[in-house]
Amino acid sequence: MLLLRFQAVLAALWFGLVLILALMVAPMLFAMLERPLAGQVAGALFRIEAYAALGVAVALFLIERRQANMRAVWGRSSRFSIELGLILAALFCTIFGYFGLQPMMEEARAGQGSFSFGLLHGVSSAFFAVKGLILVVLTWRLITRLGRRG
Repeated sequence: MLLLRFQAVLAALWFGLVLILALMVAPMLFAMLERPLAGQVAGALFRIEAYAALGVAVALFLIERRQANMRAVWGRSSRFSIELGLILAALFCTIFGYFGLQPMMEEARAGQGSFSFGLLHGVSSAFFAVKGLILVVLTWRLITRLGRRG
């Protein structure tokens, strides 16, 4: 039960970080600073979130695998869960949306590459938004699971 609570809190904190960055911090930076400086600061914050996301996703994955294994031992379900799929989907959004697109965005900013910076930024933003939606569903499902056990 304690592990499930930790898992739900961890997912909620990850979702909160994504939400605050997207809806508060980034818009505030661009409202208060010159565009190039705001972009640099926002880029640094999104880099921190991406690396934190890797750690949180691994922790959530390991906890969920343990939970799924325990449910399977008791014959209640398979070893794969919807929550595990959501964790992997959020991890994919981080890997592709940040680590995959960021180098391409740097090339585009330098005038190289096949795609424009605006297009790549839009795709990256879409992956970030999808990650936020996935995390709200994950958090909701974990809290619901916790409520059924509590």
